[in-house]
Amino acid sequence: MRRADRRRRAAHPVKPSAAEVAAAVGRTIPDLIGPDLRVLFSGINPSLYSAATGHHFARPGNRFWPTLHGAGFTDRLLRPAEQHLLPALGLGITNVVARATARADELSPGELTAGGQVLTALVRREQPRFLAVLGVTAYRTAFARPRARIGPQPDEVGGVPVWVLPNPSGLNAHFQLPDLIREFTALREAATAPRSRPAP
Repeated sequence: MRRADRRRRAAHPVKPSAAEVAAAVGRTIPDLIGPDLRVLFSGINPSLYSAATGHHFARPGNRFWPTLHGAGFTDRLLRPAEQHLLPALGLGITNVVARATARADELSPGELTAGGQVLTALVRREQPRFLAVLGVTAYRTAFARPRARIGPQPDEVGGVPVWVLPNPSGLNAHFQLPDLIREFTALREAATAPRSRPAP
């Protein structure tokens, strides 16, 4: 394959086949972490499509990337294959549960609770300015917060403030793109505000 062809393929990755997607059950995707993160986004767990591609929020119809751009986190719409650009913007991605499934509701409460413990350890180590969990139902289960609502939370995780955002999956019909952008924008404004100095 010529160099120009390789560059084109990297810029526009080939879609995985149905067989490749089906074979991705249980796979994991590496966390996207960098120093001095403003926001660490945590999905619930990878879709099979994401696991087949190795890119977070890659499933067609997932609105994470358009929402990120619409909320002002990125200056242009990024493709999932460009996820490597996020740490330089102070953004990272992980998941509450690492293993890929066809649907998030295939995860057991025990898996979510265990995943919450792993996520807490990650956040304590990396110390992002905010942890953003994308899915209020998963957050309630993973962190034993049955009354949690969308928005900033009263409790920290790993010593870090938490913001719960709607799940950007296309399956979440309760939130349309403008609703998602509004919620993500509120977090972006908080994450870019100057840190308050302690009183002398």
